[in-house]
Amino acid sequence: MSSTDGTAPPDRPTDRTPGKKLDLGPVGHLGDRLFAGLARGSGGLVVLIVAFVGIFLLALAIPALAGNNSSFLFSRIWEPGGDNPRFGIAALFYTTLISSIIAMVIAVPIAVGVALFTTYYAPKRLSAPVSHAIDLLAAVPSIIYGLWGILFFAPILRPVINGLAGALGWIPLFEKPVTDNLGVVFTASVVLAIMILPVVTAISREIFAQTPVAHREGALALGATRWEMIRMSVLPYGRSGVVSASMLGLGRALGETVAVLIILSVPNGNDPWNSSIFAGGETFASKIANNAAEFDSPEKTGAYIAAGLVLFVVTFLVNSAARLIVARSGPGGKRPRKIRRIGDKTAQTEGATP
Repeated sequence: MSSTDGTAPPDRPTDRTPGKKLDLGPVGHLGDRLFAGLARGSGGLVVLIVAFVGIFLLALAIPALAGNNSSFLFSRIWEPGGDNPRFGIAALFYTTLISSIIAMVIAVPIAVGVALFTTYYAPKRLSAPVSHAIDLLAAVPSIIYGLWGILFFAPILRPVINGLAGALGWIPLFEKPVTDNLGVVFTASVVLAIMILPVVTAISREIFAQTPVAHREGALALGATRWEMIRMSVLPYGRSGVVSASMLGLGRALGETVAVLIILSVPNGNDPWNSSIFAGGETFASKIANNAAEFDSPEKTGAYIAAGLVLFVVTFLVNSAARLIVARSGPGGKRPRKIRRIGDKTAQTEGATP
């Protein structure tokens, strides 16, 4: 009950007193301490887990790297056993990187288009089923993608591969190899694009839907078409979210194992290395998984763990770069507010990222 003059009783805390915090009582203080302790502990636990994984990989990789008689970063030879161990990750790094880049080039534009369609173009009776169908792609196991890709999808892509090789075969990246097989890097990349499509689409859709109504209606009120409204309001606002979604999909593509292992054909050790995306190859993850039976000595095990360490570092750097891009962009894909002086007055301006 309030007193007749509209003020709170003296025995009841109020948050209207200047400079005085609201007293939540002993229970509130205890709950705040518990929640803060759990939050800090959870964050610290995640950091410790990442640090321990890195230390574990580094500790087991250093002895093998010390005994390596070849360039670990620039050699394509992989012979980790015997009295003269030689191994390098150049071929593994190339295949991992090129397959992930192709997957991103295919998946991100499609994901952004689908997100915009389901958010601003499709009617609700169509938007919901399409969104649910795309989200269900994330629930398909990797081994199913691999079997589907090599048995069903690879023969469908054969005419596409032949057409690209015939038109662009003079470029080493699109050169048609002598041995004709279905398990090529291009097929694995397209399957990877399908696998990361639901992740990028779902995050982009949620970001686009959060565009402030005032921005959208303001653009439409000024005579902008729907596409102009999306280009001027929705896409700049969701830029940082799309970058985050793309980097998350890239992390999935870099570390995918089973599907790539099933699809990619392993080149013969005596065959010369081929940089074409229409040839076979091995990624970091598929190489480690395919040769797990060779972990019979510390030297061999250390060689594969050293390759896993490189994959761990690359994935960590990709996610760190995404965090930096999002942090620099700020909320809504815009830079933080800048302060500038106009005459004797101080004005705040908010500009889009160039």
